[in-house]
Amino acid sequence: MFTGIISHQGLFRGYRKGRGEMVVEAPGLAAKLAAGESVAVNGVCLSLLGPDRDGLRFNLSRETLERTNLGALKPGGRLNLELPLTLASPLSGHLVSGHVDALGKVVKISSRPPGKRVTLSFPPALRPYFIPKGSVAVDGVSLTIASLGPSSFEVELIPLTLEGSNLGRLRGGASVNLECDMIGKYVYNRLSQGRKAG
Repeated sequence: MFTGIISHQGLFRGYRKGRGEMVVEAPGLAAKLAAGESVAVNGVCLSLLGPDRDGLRFNLSRETLERTNLGALKPGGRLNLELPLTLASPLSGHLVSGHVDALGKVVKISSRPPGKRVTLSFPPALRPYFIPKGSVAVDGVSLTIASLGPSSFEVELIPLTLEGSNLGRLRGGASVNLECDMIGKYVYNRLSQGRKAG
């Protein structure tokens, strides 16, 4: 479990075994982690295989490659990294599982000094899980939906987010990992099941 508050950034170093593994350079993190521990990489919960001379090594399943942007990385690309939530950690963002729902696409980036406003499109099937002023994780970053349409939403990126995550490097057309609010998904599912049963 994560919070969407990015604690570290890493650099993508490359794939191994086809695209079955990825290596992430993350100075200072290797000493804090053991094989088998979870790390959110661009919002995707991955299990650490172990440290590597080039960084941290993670498995990539077929599901991960198909559903997220981790199968289309370029060497040197910046990655958002977050260590798991503990019972002693403050919940500064929102509950994030690291299980990506779908890929979104950057439609527009507008300057809104001192930050930016970003419009992101999403698959229509996700629409029931979004609400205005609700939470969403974009590449693992906890954000608030500022404006919501049938197949797109807007978020505000403050300077802290632009500097402390890879969202400051977003460009039009870029694919991003989207995770809808976990509580909202459970509530919608429960209500939907209730309607079917009635």
